[in-house]
Amino acid sequence: MGFHLALYFILLLLFLFLLCPILQAAESQEPACGKEVCGNITIQSPFGIHSTCYTKPWFKVTCNPTLDGVKPFINVNGIDLEVLGKASYSNAILINNPVTYINCDRINEVSGRVNLLGTPFFFSSTRNYFGSVGCGNLATILSNEAVSLGGCIQPRCGDGASESGCFTQITANLTSYTVNMRAMYPDSKRCASAFIFSKYSFRSAYPLPTGINNGTTHVPAVLNWNSTYCGDGGCGRPGLGLTLINVNTYKVWSCGNVTFHYPFRMKDQDYETGDWFEVICNKTANGGKVPFLNINDTNLQILDFDFLDGTIKVNHPITYFNCRKNYHNGMSLDLIGTRFYYSNSDNSFWSSGCGNLVTIFGNETYNLIGGCLQPSCRINNKTSCVASCLAYFPEGLSSFYINMSSRFDSSDYRKKKSCGFASLISDDYDLEDSGISSRTHVPTQLQWGTPIFGECHLNDSLDTSCTSDGEYCWSRLSSNHLCVCDRDTRIYSTLCEDGYCGDYQYCRMLCLNTPSNYCSSESCPPYHYEYNSTGFRCERKKQTQNTHNLTSIIIGCSTSIGTLFLLLATWSMYKVLKRKQKIMLKQKYFKRNGGLLLQQHLSSNEGYVEKIKLFTSKEMEKATDHYNENRILGQGGQGTVYKGMLIDGSIVAIKKSKMVEGKKFDEKKVEQFINEVIILSQINHRNVVKLLGCCLEAEVPLLVYEFIPNGTLYDLIRNQNEELPLTWEMRLRIAIEIANALFYLHSAASAPIYHRDIKSSNILLDDKYRAKVSDFGTSRSVALEQTHLTTRVQGTFGYMDPEYFRTNQFTEKSDVYSFGVVLIELLTGQKPVSANQSEQVRSLVSYFLHSMQENSLFSILDPMAVKDGPEQEIMVVALLAKRCLNLNGKKRPTMKQVAMELELIKASGGTVIEDYGDEESEIDDMIHSWDTNPSSSMSRTITTDSVTFPLNSSF
Repeated sequence: MGFHLALYFILLLLFLFLLCPILQAAESQEPACGKEVCGNITIQSPFGIHSTCYTKPWFKVTCNPTLDGVKPFINVNGIDLEVLGKASYSNAILINNPVTYINCDRINEVSGRVNLLGTPFFFSSTRNYFGSVGCGNLATILSNEAVSLGGCIQPRCGDGASESGCFTQITANLTSYTVNMRAMYPDSKRCASAFIFSKYSFRSAYPLPTGINNGTTHVPAVLNWNSTYCGDGGCGRPGLGLTLINVNTYKVWSCGNVTFHYPFRMKDQDYETGDWFEVICNKTANGGKVPFLNINDTNLQILDFDFLDGTIKVNHPITYFNCRKNYHNGMSLDLIGTRFYYSNSDNSFWSSGCGNLVTIFGNETYNLIGGCLQPSCRINNKTSCVASCLAYFPEGLSSFYINMSSRFDSSDYRKKKSCGFASLISDDYDLEDSGISSRTHVPTQLQWGTPIFGECHLNDSLDTSCTSDGEYCWSRLSSNHLCVCDRDTRIYSTLCEDGYCGDYQYCRMLCLNTPSNYCSSESCPPYHYEYNSTGFRCERKKQTQNTHNLTSIIIGCSTSIGTLFLLLATWSMYKVLKRKQKIMLKQKYFKRNGGLLLQQHLSSNEGYVEKIKLFTSKEMEKATDHYNENRILGQGGQGTVYKGMLIDGSIVAIKKSKMVEGKKFDEKKVEQFINEVIILSQINHRNVVKLLGCCLEAEVPLLVYEFIPNGTLYDLIRNQNEELPLTWEMRLRIAIEIANALFYLHSAASAPIYHRDIKSSNILLDDKYRAKVSDFGTSRSVALEQTHLTTRVQGTFGYMDPEYFRTNQFTEKSDVYSFGVVLIELLTGQKPVSANQSEQVRSLVSYFLHSMQENSLFSILDPMAVKDGPEQEIMVVALLAKRCLNLNGKKRPTMKQVAMELELIKASGGTVIEDYGDEESEIDDMIHSWDTNPSSSMSRTITTDSVTFPLNSSF
């Protein structure tokens, strides 16, 4: 079912992919010149796709398929240049300019250079920068005559540092150029690139356009053209007649040497513009006239008016002056509630003085928005010639407060005042004016409108107006947005239909500020414009011309999309049901694998059991590569152990239990599995294998252990080699570590734990060959007052306590007996039971005790141990092993005594030997028991497990 749904889904997507372009092609009609579209780019005059829409071959546009869809290209002297759109000024477009590479063997350096000779095109020096990417080079751009037009130095890159770059201005227009790259350091001769890129396409705050590096092949650049190449007819499209339209006319006012017009007006005139823009024309004593603007009851002299920038220059009172009799407290005019704001693009905060900290606050007294620190009055013991500093401020500022302090003290820099001058001054004012400090007013630009980057047309709105002298025209795009044009800088002579009148169509958008709203540079006109965050400009939304066919497209695509959504809903429902089925199956496995039993144990032993991590079946499959046979470390009676890697990269051993025998699920093994989880969760000892967690939602439960890399003690004893001999010191240390682990289990754990299956194959060795006790599947936790457990006999033949075998009662001394067997394994290097040996030596315990009785112990010991270990120390350990093997469990030492004696033997070198009485009769009984019936364990029902599954072997 899943395969059929997926196939149907793919076929439907293919159908939609083919259907919608067909419908779109059926809807499309031959577009009018100037409205042709290629990809998402509108082709505008004088460029065109159809032959009737361009006059010269230079302006022919072709739509070529790319990996990112269809893109428009122009061909200049054999090189295809991608058109990115129209620039925001006359006779210019934005293109994807190829990058020139230097010292880059992998890249064809010649192919990246554009030759514009013999064409009307050129790279404008006022619209572009020269940039370079590299490390520690001087990059120079040269004209056709090898004259340097500019250059910049790339910062040096440190070891391992990424490439850096630089950029600079170009001093002349270019039709072709060459680039020279000179290494400033011996290690600087690396791959570098150079390019011309548009200064308006990127934020000026970046040292280079975002994302440009040595892997960049193209960058946006402004390509201008010279209309004289096209002859008297110009470069415009043919067949575009000029038709006059009706416009509103606004009077141009004059007062003194200042002229102004909409939105300003002379006071008491019949123009509906609002009180904020009323200009008062006052007469002076000498008969002249001076214009003033009243803002919140303050008359400000008007110095200049700029319609395109939306600013008016006024004579603003000095904000801060704290010297001699002249005193200004640092508070600016309050423009809050007006339609005026301080222009951040045409003003700068300037202060005179030396060694002072100048601080600037916004509308709120404690809203620090900027400042600067004036240079010291003396530099190198000489009077400093620099006695000022500049500070910048954010947009939309309607009032501010300036303070100047002679020293920086965060506790009082608002209160302490120093002698000096500080104010907001228009950028076109000469700051070298020596008399500025003696003035009471300085020129300051107030912003009543915000210029918006983007392209607009006069006929974008039916509400079009012009000044009476034809100098400016504008159309209203919204209640707060205008499209403004200037005859001199925007080059137009008349208005026409469709807004395509040569170069006249390229104007500027202006957003009018309101008392409650400052227009940001992203404030695009609503409905027909949207902000392009990549190009940092407002762009016209694409509109479909044929409404009827558009409806057909909408219906067709909607039907297809509806069908797609129906299919997706069906597919989603199938996936949900499938997921629910998996969840239910995992819940079933969790319950069957003892999850409820584990939760019951955890709740009843909350104070003694550490939190157990539950892994998901997906994590286990990924860790074991779906239980790959190559990951198997070992197999035993209770399960298979895999080597795995968790998501965090840690190596673990994953034990997969054997609970399913044929089609029957063994619930006894579930209890055994959960028992091992509970036992290990209570244990925290360096010589016990650590349980990391378990997984109960798989078909077979799994345990996750720490990974122990060096195999078992059983393997080490029987596979010694010259590279890793089992020295006496290692044997004694391993014995001590096992004894300490068992002592911890019997006495120091939160509840006493009997291991019940101590043997050399259950002792693992880590990377430093330290012993770690493992396999707690048959272990049991007992109450503190209990002395034994009565259970069905379980264990491994050769290690089993005879007393436990007779009585079915397992005590802590039963683990002591098994430890005694491991101890004589370490002494002799032999197996506990050897079926191939003679009857006298078949049982290692019997053979060892017989040798002790006959004083022939050293004849059965491992030659490596005899050669390496002190004789007295070996003898003491052997005596301890004999005590551990006593048939009477009460006469055996506890694991605490065993651990302490082994530590004492190691510390004293075996010099302390205690007399434990005559045990000859006991030894005789034990030998007789083993000699007469070495296989007596077979006369009872015993659960044995002589097969081991280590947590450690390598693949």
